Amino acid sequence: MNAAHAHCDALIAAQPRAARATSHPNWVLATTILASSLAFIDGSVVNVGLPALGASLKASASDLQWVINAYLLPLSALLLLGGAAGDRYGHGRLLVVGITLFGGASIGCALAPNLPWLLAGRGVQGVGAALLMPNSLAILGAHFSGEARGRAIGIWASVGATMGAFGPVLGGWLIDTVGWRSIFLINLPVATGAVAMAIAFVRDAGREQSAPALDLFGGVLATAALAVLTWGLTIGSGHAGWTRGALLLIAAGTALMLGFVAVESSKSEVAMMPLALFGSSSFVGITTLTLLLYGALGALLVLVPYVIIQAGRYSAAQAGAALLPFAAVLALTSPLMGALAGRVGPRAPLTIGPLVVAVGFLLLHRVGPDTHYWALVFPAILVIALGMAGAVAPLTTAVFASVDSQHTGSASGLNSAVARTGGMLATALLGGVLGATGPALLGGFHAAALVCALASVAASASAFFLINTDAPSK
Repeated sequence: MNAAHAHCDALIAAQPRAARATSHPNWVLATTILASSLAFIDGSVVNVGLPALGASLKASASDLQWVINAYLLPLSALLLLGGAAGDRYGHGRLLVVGITLFGGASIGCALAPNLPWLLAGRGVQGVGAALLMPNSLAILGAHFSGEARGRAIGIWASVGATMGAFGPVLGGWLIDTVGWRSIFLINLPVATGAVAMAIAFVRDAGREQSAPALDLFGGVLATAALAVLTWGLTIGSGHAGWTRGALLLIAAGTALMLGFVAVESSKSEVAMMPLALFGSSSFVGITTLTLLLYGALGALLVLVPYVIIQAGRYSAAQAGAALLPFAAVLALTSPLMGALAGRVGPRAPLTIGPLVVAVGFLLLHRVGPDTHYWALVFPAILVIALGMAGAVAPLTTAVFASVDSQHTGSASGLNSAVARTGGMLATALLGGVLGATGPALLGGFHAAALVCALASVAASASAFFLINTDAPSK
């Protein structure tokens, strides 16, 4: 998922900015890569560590869901606010703050004596990631211009995807040999190096006096809405089922989300989420596709390592390596698909790609008690990766073509936030699978794979019916 997120997040930095000269361009690039790798590595390593973490802390299925979502919740809700704070107070400053928060929270996670302390640490990690991710990309946009900016963003995305791919292998080995707490401690040297390099090489132009006031109330409402909604879905998907309490939480989360939309509507162009974006049917289609497709992908990257560890008795390191083909295929084929989208438009690849992803999810129904990797797991991962490659790179073209030039930054940032939200909501619905054992675990896994296949088909339909091939007039 982090490989795909690297391309999705690169949209944020691809906006035209007033570039300024820097005497250390390579060090600036290295700083942003090192900072962003914190989020890329941590997000993928924790998935592999869920079985060991659950056994150590005696965590239930809903607890394991919150280990993931306590991080994704603030990241999803505050990503746009983090970028806006950088515009107002300086991207370099906010980058250092985000890295420091992330590193400090990683220490808290590693030392957590119980689950509540771990969840608190994961939440602070999410806040740190919401600050460091958009500001590391904004620094690239500010320090590079023209072809140099394109190369820098490409290097950032490819290295970030590579780190996100190999992180679970390293993390799995650490879990097997040292223990799950070590996966959080590996963040510390990275965070220390990133802070030192940011202080040494990143220079802010100063506070932007013209930047609008931060939409703090909108950020609070978005966080509360997603938290309550996720809480309700987590309870409903667990052993308690869709009780009155779960349904009331879902209703309350929905009401809070409607309140967020009303607040954003009143703020017009200075809103965290400008509603003018949704005046474009293409942007509505892209947003729907992103939510569904990244939701399915998020479920895959949680369930596959969990199932092959629990049902197939894989080691954590083997489970981490099982998803390496996904990142490799995405890295090798995404540039070709991006070029194809430039020639034929994004609509065709965004329609076909999710259909291929759906086929890959259906192939997961062949996974049984033996969970033989090369015969059963690998073909499904390969097909899903090929389908995602057909969608991830063209998504860049589609986002830019769906809105006018004044809204490209907001549109790309929102698209990245929606991708995280899709993964978070999908994880909230996995309680029945994570809480099962034996044949019930495989049965739940197959049911989840079918739902993900249907979500991918719906994503394809949203592209076909809503995305226009012509860009709006600028």
